[in-house]
Amino acid sequence: MGGMKTEQYLLIVPVVVGLLVVGSLAFAKGEGSYSRLQAFDGKSYAGLQDPEFINYDSALRSYMVQRINKRFGVSLDPKAYSGFELLEIEALFKCKKPGESYDSLLKMYSGGK
Repeated sequence: MGGMKTEQYLLIVPVVVGLLVVGSLAFAKGEGSYSRLQAFDGKSYAGLQDPEFINYDSALRSYMVQRINKRFGVSLDPKAYSGFELLEIEALFKCKKPGESYDSLLKMYSGGK
């Protein structure tokens, strides 16, 4: 009977720890734009001119510019790129060759001219 309680604790502890980690990430200092971005989770949009999509893209651009700057030290103008372009740029930066410059990768995008 004592073994059963130990097994129950072994199942509950990872769940509690996971919830604490997720909660701490949600309230992490300096991640306000990520919280703003989460407000759009699960939503669908009528098109590119949908006001909610425009708000989503703005939040995504703001978040991605901060994340790229923090990780790669490259400052980008959030108005120069779409949110999806910034996602692609981040992926390219992750795969960048050692001798390759960030500027050479940015030239592929309209905001990098």
